[in-house]
Amino acid sequence: MVVTLKIWVIVVVIIMIVYAVRHAIFTLSRLAWRQRPYYQDIVDGRMPSLSVLIPMHNEAVVASSILDAILACDYPNEKLEVIPIDDHSTDGTAAILQRYAAAHEHVRPLYRENGSRGKSNALNAGLAAAVNDVVIVFDADYLPARGLLRQLANAFVDPEVGAVMGRVVPFNCDRTFLTRMLAMERTGGYQVDQQARYNLDLLPQYGGTVGGFRRDIALLLDGFDPNQLAEDTDLTFKLFVRGWRVAYANRAECYEQVPESWATRFRQLRRWSRGHNHVLVRHALPLMRSEFLNLTQKLEGLLLLLVYAMPLLLLSGFAANAALFLMGAMPIWSAVWIGVFVVAYNAFGNFAPVYEIGAAEVLDGMQQRIYLLPYLFFVYIYNTWTTATGFIDALGDIVRRRALTWEKTERTATVSS
Repeated sequence: MVVTLKIWVIVVVIIMIVYAVRHAIFTLSRLAWRQRPYYQDIVDGRMPSLSVLIPMHNEAVVASSILDAILACDYPNEKLEVIPIDDHSTDGTAAILQRYAAAHEHVRPLYRENGSRGKSNALNAGLAAAVNDVVIVFDADYLPARGLLRQLANAFVDPEVGAVMGRVVPFNCDRTFLTRMLAMERTGGYQVDQQARYNLDLLPQYGGTVGGFRRDIALLLDGFDPNQLAEDTDLTFKLFVRGWRVAYANRAECYEQVPESWATRFRQLRRWSRGHNHVLVRHALPLMRSEFLNLTQKLEGLLLLLVYAMPLLLLSGFAANAALFLMGAMPIWSAVWIGVFVVAYNAFGNFAPVYEIGAAEVLDGMQQRIYLLPYLFFVYIYNTWTTATGFIDALGDIVRRRALTWEKTERTATVSS
């Protein structure tokens, strides 16, 4: 038992070191190394035809705002169809979609009243109805900038690109303490993490909204699995293990409404963790066996898959260390050293407030928000609890073979374009 616990503590420490080094490399890539250009400077008259899918369930509060923003985008109407998908709504969503369809020929709503509700099911219905080459997906509470569709579509002039992801920027970041913290996490995740993975030819992630993919590839992959809560991560790894690439457009910004209450954030993050860990189980082995990825890309993909398992992994390492100390098998200086290392990792490694978020705020010219960095430690504790709960949910799903039910993040305010 003692030997097993010591080995596990060492394994956890090694994993922590790997993640900390990973975040440091990503930050250096953004701050000091050559940046990989995106396709935004391409001017091509053969831009692909787009089908914009917007899954909606009880989105009367925000439906008009996103439709107005998409209709204001500078993409040719003859190459664009907008498909809002009313997924079993019981509010006024359907009436809003009918009004826009009557006024705009290229707005073609779908109304799902039968079958199971959920984003994957809604997207599959949209894929079946779409006729264009490239599919762009938005969640209903997002507001795309005028040039966003053109920026995302540019990536598909590259035949190796299977999907593209834009940058998500919260527009309600000044509402509460939580929204400020989430805005900082988003900044680090996109401005540094996603761009660095793109710079280094690793695995930038398609994020399920503010992104697009080739329709024929999605159909070849049998669409989206209704029993997956993280359909975006699932698609990301399906693409990479088959040799496709995901492009990241850091300048293609879209504005979202982040949760304003801790309870809403808990449900959102728990769902993400639950879905992401399902993807971990499904794709870890295919990832390592893929003939299209090199060893570095496989290692990065594995680290990405493990992100939502890390909090519980850290807690297990801390528990093993405490057990060794109580059993008298761990000298006090070693226990203290491990404890200090865990605290240092929390600050520098997992959510990386010093590395990635701090650098991202500087790159965005938001230096004043750096004063909030120490508070991310408390957010980290909350995130650890939430993601660990999601991990346990995923484990229970696998053991009991439970069917998954989609839980939409509730909207808290009307948005304006």
